Amino acid sequence: MSRRAERALRECDAVVAEDTRRTRNLMRWLGIERPVISLPAFDEERRIPALMARLEAGQRLTLCSDAGTPAVSDPGSRLVAAAHRAGIPVTVVPGPSAVTAAVSGSGLGGGGGFVFLGFPPRSPGRLRRTVEAALGLGVPVVLFEAANRLARTLELIEPLLADRPVVVARELTKVHETFHRGTARELAEELRRQPPRGECTVVIGT
Repeated sequence: MSRRAERALRECDAVVAEDTRRTRNLMRWLGIERPVISLPAFDEERRIPALMARLEAGQRLTLCSDAGTPAVSDPGSRLVAAAHRAGIPVTVVPGPSAVTAAVSGSGLGGGGGFVFLGFPPRSPGRLRRTVEAALGLGVPVVLFEAANRLARTLELIEPLLADRPVVVARELTKVHETFHRGTARELAEELRRQPPRGECTVVIGT
């Protein structure tokens, strides 16, 4: 964690967090005492007015996500948009990102950019169409997937990928970080035998 991120937590009036328990653990470890306000994805829209009232009163809020980057496949984008509309300055404090970490560690980046899909659609038809369109761009494709759906997702898109190299990066920047390499079929079979746990990022090569 950067000193700048620690300072953002220490100097704000309140912390807005996806999971207050995880954020409180982090703050306790850092010796920081600040009010922590919950902002779960399922209730973000309803909670924005109260947060905006704090901002408009001159308070400084620090937005944290459970794991990863706020507003990137995590809650926060609606709050950020509301702040912009109200003319309230928004400052980004960069931190670890599973997307860039996965591309860097996969060996599939190629130096020519990539396309990030976030969490893909759950519907098999929409999933295939989304991945197929992304593959058509000719650059690596990166997506998030829940551990319990990962093998099934790889099985569904395997016909689109043929022998393209695939990397599944798990628990990036954490204690149990692992990289699994192979084709979609090979990885689906591996993950069926040994179901993964934790946060998973998939990189599909060209």
